[in-house]
Parts: sequence; C-alpha cells; structure tokens
Amino acid sequence: MSMAISVSVIGCVLVVAISALAAAPNADDMPLWKFPQLPIDRRFVALDDLDHPAKFTPTFQTRTEWEERAKHLRTQILVAAGLCPMPARPPIEPVIWGRIERDGYTIEKVYFASRTGHYVSGNLYRPTGKVGRLPAILTPHGHWENGRLMERNPEQVQKELDSGAEQTREGATYPLQARCAGLARMGCVVFIYDMVGMGDSAPVPHAEGFRDAQAELRLQSSFGLQTWNSIRALDFLCSLPDVDPKRIAVTGESGGGTQTIFLSAIDDRVAVSVPVVMVSGNMQGGCICENASLLRIDTNNIELTATFAPRPLCAIGADDWTSDIETVGYPELQRIYGLYSATSNVLARHFPFPHNINQISREFTYAWLNRHLKLGLSEPIHEQPFVPARPAELCVFNADHPRPKDAMSTSDLRADLSRESDAQIKELRADPEKYRAVVRAALKVMLHEETPAAAIVVPGSERTLRGDDFVVVHQRVLSRPGEDTAVPVLELSRADMQSDTVLIWSDPKGMASLFEPDGRSLTATTKLLLQHYTILAPDVLDIGQSRPPTATTQPTVKGERSYAGYRFGYNRTLLANRTHDLLTVIAYANSRSPRSVSLLGAGPAGVWTLLAHALTNDDNQFAAIDLGGFDFDQVTTTEDPMLLPGALKYGGIKAISMLCPAARTSLIVGSAGSSAMNDLLDAVMKREH
Repeated sequence: MSMAISVSVIGCVLVVAISALAAAPNADDMPLWKFPQLPIDRRFVALDDLDHPAKFTPTFQTRTEWEERAKHLRTQILVAAGLCPMPARPPIEPVIWGRIERDGYTIEKVYFASRTGHYVSGNLYRPTGKVGRLPAILTPHGHWENGRLMERNPEQVQKELDSGAEQTREGATYPLQARCAGLARMGCVVFIYDMVGMGDSAPVPHAEGFRDAQAELRLQSSFGLQTWNSIRALDFLCSLPDVDPKRIAVTGESGGGTQTIFLSAIDDRVAVSVPVVMVSGNMQGGCICENASLLRIDTNNIELTATFAPRPLCAIGADDWTSDIETVGYPELQRIYGLYSATSNVLARHFPFPHNINQISREFTYAWLNRHLKLGLSEPIHEQPFVPARPAELCVFNADHPRPKDAMSTSDLRADLSRESDAQIKELRADPEKYRAVVRAALKVMLHEETPAAAIVVPGSERTLRGDDFVVVHQRVLSRPGEDTAVPVLELSRADMQSDTVLIWSDPKGMASLFEPDGRSLTATTKLLLQHYTILAPDVLDIGQSRPPTATTQPTVKGERSYAGYRFGYNRTLLANRTHDLLTVIAYANSRSPRSVSLLGAGPAGVWTLLAHALTNDDNQFAAIDLGGFDFDQVTTTEDPMLLPGALKYGGIKAISMLCPAARTSLIVGSAGSSAMNDLLDAVMKREH
C-alpha cells in the first residue's frame, strides 16, 4: 500500500515538474519543444539535380574499398531501373531480313522481343570476307531527329563540313551510318538499335507513359525499359554464331552515351566501353529516358562510368557539358584505374566541336577499339567513302513485314510488367531467406541508407533545462559525420536516477506531441518517466522545428513537376529523409550503450518507424508501431509525402514488415484509433518490464 502511494506521489510530482518546465523554461518564454536557434539543414536550401549532381572526389585507398562502393552503385542502378531481381531472359528469337549489300559490309533489318509484346528494332552491320567469330559493337544512339535513321539537311551538312568536323558529305549527312559502316569494315559485327519510341519503336512513345505515382511505386520508367532493351540487345549479339562473346564493345553518343555508361556498369559481358559526349560532373542527361528515381543519389556519371574499371574505357567530350572532361572526370577515372595499376586502360579526350558524333570523334573511337579488341589494323584509321542507305531502306517494318500484332501499348506493357514483377516476387517468397535478402538490398537503395555507425551532437546546439530536481530536459540537434543535416531532439529523463532504457517517440507532430496544447505533459509522458525511461522525441524533416527557415522556401529542381525522377533521382524522398533522421536518432541512442532501445510510432510516423526498424534489424531493439491502416497502394500522386519509389514492387508494408525481427516487433497494421499511443506504450512496457 505504501509503495502504491509512493509511486502515485512521484507521478504527481513529475506531472507538476514537467508542466512547470514546459510552461516557461527560459527567459524567452518559449515552449519546451521550441529551440531558440537551429543550424541550417542543407535539405532546405540546396538540392542536387541533373545540372548540379553530387560531386565525385575519390578517396579510396584500396581496390577493396572501391569495389565495395562499385558493388553498391551497380545495385543502385539495377534497383532504380526496376531490374532487381533481373527478369527472366528467354532465348532471343530474332527476325533478320532485307539484306543490303555494300562495299566491305552488309546491312540487315532486325527485330526481336525483349519481353513479350515489346520489340527492339534496328540494323545489323556485318563485314564481308571474314570467317570465324568476330568482335561485336553495340551502338545505342542519341536524341537526334529520327534517331538511328538520322539524316541531316543540306544546311546542317555544310556547317559540319565547314567546321572541319566532317570530311565527306555522306559522313556529314549520315554520321550514325558512317560509324556503323566504318566499324563493320574494320571487321566488327555492329548492331544499332532504336531507343524506345524512336525510329521503328513506335507503340511506346519516347519518354512518355511513366510519370505517375504507380510507375514510381513499381520502379517502372523509360530509363528502365531502355536499359532492359540494351541488355537484350547484348543478348542478341551474343546469340549470333559469327560473334565472339568475349570481344564485345559498347559505344554510343549523347543519350546513347548514357546507355553506354549504365550498360557497361551492370553487364560484365562488355569488354570495351566508349561513351561519347556524356561523361560529366555537369549535366547528367536531360531526358526522362536518362533519369529515374534513386538512380544518381550521391553519385554522378563520372563515378558511375568508373565502375567499368579496370576494363578499357575511353570517354570523349565536346563543347557542351562534357567540355571539361580532361580536367574534371579524367583525373578521377585515372585514380580509380590506378587502384588496379591499369591507368593505360582509361583515356578521356575533348574535341572543340558542338555536341556531336562527328568524324573526329568516330576515328578516335576506331583507334581505341582497334587496340583493345585486338583488331590488328594499322593506325591511323580513316573513314573510307561509303554509299549510304536512305532511311526508308533501313526501316524494319513495312507492308510486307508488319509490326507484330502482339506489340503492346504503354498501358498494356505496364500492366504486364506489374504482373511479371508480382509473380517474380511471389516466387521469391517461397524462399523467405532469399526474399528478405532481396527486399533488404532494395530497401537500402529505396531509402538510400545504411544503418549509421555514428551520430553527432551539432556543436553549440545542446541546452539543459531542469525542473524541481525531478526532471531533466535536454535540447540537442543531431547530425552525422560529414553531413549538413540537423535533427532537433528533445530528451526527457528522471533527475533522481539514471536510466539505461531509452524510448524513441515518433509522432507526426514531433516532440510537441509529448505535451497537451497548454504545455501540460501527456499521461503517456509521465507514465514513461515513472517507469524509468529516457524519452527521445525528434522533429524529423519538415516536422515541428525541422522546417524551412521563414525566409526560405523548399527548393525545387529542374523539371520535377513533369517527372518525379528529376527530383528523386538525385535526392531522397521526404519519407526516406524522415527515416534517415530517425536512424540518426537511433544511432545516437545506441552510442549511449543503453540496456535497451525501443521505438514507438503511430500514423504516418509509424511508417518511418517501421522502415527504420526494418533496416536496423536489431534484435536488441523493440518497436511498437501503429500504421493507421496505411499501405503504399494509397499513394496516388508523386507529391504525396508517403511516396517511396519501389515500395509496391517489393510487396509494400507486408514485405517491409518481414525484415523486422518478429519477436521484437508489435505491429498494428489497422488503425487503433485515438488510443493508439496508449496501446503502443502498453506493448513497449509489457515487453520491457
């Protein structure tokens, strides 16, 4: 009886102490949850975008360090492209027809299904008079008018000739044909194929049809589809009986240079890579087909190109965003290749001509490929006159060879992509361990997050407030080493004893949710202190104190209103940032070596609490979470703060929940109503006590 009276008295004292402190904690008469000043959080004043990507300054001391980074980047590319896990790749069944004879080479028309109902089309150039297995070149093209069927008008042709960029009228008129003909005459099999929605690839319009929230949630994009077509185009080349699969190169310019970078990064079959006018720390690719959410967060085209090391790589620049390639790009690539003692395998060269694929660049490419594909030709190699084929002669589909009847529209293709992905994920679930490994790897990319090893208190940000010898309140701002983030955290603890049990309280109202509007402490707050908990309550990004300065509006990025990938291809989503901040608080809590750390989150905060708990996967961490009935299929716009690209592809809330240690998680998927926090507190305290 006396013990009950004692506990009750302490509880009353705590209520009075907290309430008094909250009412007027300092001379500024600010509520307890109001910090007098916060450091500027970079996320409110500057974002990365396609014109201003993250910088790449390699500091890797060993090959092992770099290879860990390169492995992560490849996973990031594959997840962003919607290709993790890789879809099924049945044998290619190409249709090859319409042979055109030329001096030293032939041209044929090709199409094949890269997946059911979606076709890759292009032209196959083969040298004549050659026997045995030959080296092969894959050539994705840039955003030229008519794509691979590019034909310059007389005025453009004369401009190229006058500048010295081209030496022949046919090369100036048909620079893509000139490259394919030149490589074929060097003894290579060459395949130039259509970008999605260009040339003969008509049913799915270029850079259209993948702009909505459902596409983001399922990681369906023009970039992903184009990258898949490139992989399948490589499958096609490798399937040809006259191709040596160990001597395959990729070279493309502009948007084709983007495809060259990414295909070379993710496909080990590429032996030599020559990206033209695209390797840069400046503009990263201005089309939707070159961008996707998650793709370039904390990286850029220079670093992504470096993942090809130590295989032979030549990057060519022009008087465009790649003009500084020899001073910004080449030195960084040399440092990575130096880790392999292979600096002779990398070269970068700028030519003073506008954005192009001209004869100067083409002949430079020929020399690099000659050496590294071991063609054995004498150098210098100059283009020889050729007889161009008119665009109509190169078209794959006509009245006699119509487009296949099962060719899908964008909407049908997207529905089929979803069905196939869902079936693949369902099949993975039969092996729970493998399934969790796939989802965990994807979640790390979706959140752009690893479990942080350390958190820091921002210097000068800590204030201690005390109330009646019973309650101690700390105001702190947390960050991570090397970051310009600022996470305000309120800490409440008992002054009369030291607690080794920490509870991290997450709420959509932030730290203010610990109190009634009039400043009185919630019953839950008192209950926790009475049970000897230390409470950490953060204001994660754009909650409470963590909002843009009054004179600053949230920054935007180029093109984000037309396509979410322009923003979330370079920056975390708001939900991912909130999870990031909560993980920072978890790292800080763990640094104090507590007996236990518990997480509590309800409503929208329950979602970022679940994400953080799933990612840490800590058997010593307990979480009580109420999701308020949320799942990611409720996200209908790309402006929704709960948007997380890829969430539906991998199975939504159910899949993420499977990553949490089951015995350490109390998860309420449906809404628990107004009593949610009390129910969650009961779950925490029942577990801990």
